[in-house]
Amino acid sequence: MDVLINVFVALHIIGIASLLGGFLTQMKAMSAGTARFSPAMLHGALTMLVTGVALVGLHQAEGHAVNTLKIGVKLAVLIVILGVVYVKRDDEVAPKPLFGTVGGLTVANVLIATLWT
Repeated sequence: MDVLINVFVALHIIGIASLLGGFLTQMKAMSAGTARFSPAMLHGALTMLVTGVALVGLHQAEGHAVNTLKIGVKLAVLIVILGVVYVKRDDEVAPKPLFGTVGGLTVANVLIATLWT
């Protein structure tokens, strides 16, 4: 079971990398006002959602204690990210504040995951 959990952790990190990487590669475009939400950002957010739910289930199946408040906060942040990216995915240009918010929320989600013990 530990191997399966580690595989899902790796996939979760790949999802984070896709979402955050999509944001970081367009920082220059964001300052010029031409940034847009890429398909990689949407797929990264979806990957994070699916693997996160699977990780919670696998940890509970193992009998590990799960911090439901932390998971709930992370899920709420991810749903906001996913909603924004999904709704604005076809727009030619994403508004600067909205694009910046997605990047900030993604970083916040990483910090919640790593610092909240």
